[in-house]
Amino acid sequence: MHQFCKTLPVDERYAMADQMRRSSRSVCQNTAEAWRKRRYQAAFIAKLSDAETEAGEMQSCLDLCKISGYIKEEQYRDWDQRYETIIAQLITMSNQADKWCQ
Repeated sequence: MHQFCKTLPVDERYAMADQMRRSSRSVCQNTAEAWRKRRYQAAFIAKLSDAETEAGEMQSCLDLCKISGYIKEEQYRDWDQRYETIIAQLITMSNQADKWCQ
């Protein structure tokens, strides 16, 4: 993702690129926080929800890049599908939180 962000037009490097970097990192960071909070089911689910929201935000950024012609269709589909998979996994973990929480 970071390499792709470097290819964005100059006027997008400090807006779109920054948002994409923050969102993609936040998915990982919120998932890690959820894992550490798994002793408390509500906190675990809340952090997974935050991760899901960030993944959705990332998909929105990808949509805007596609509309603006910054990304090729094949790359767009690949990354969008990856985020769909991540979101599905986060939802499954949230719906089955009792399996993950102590």
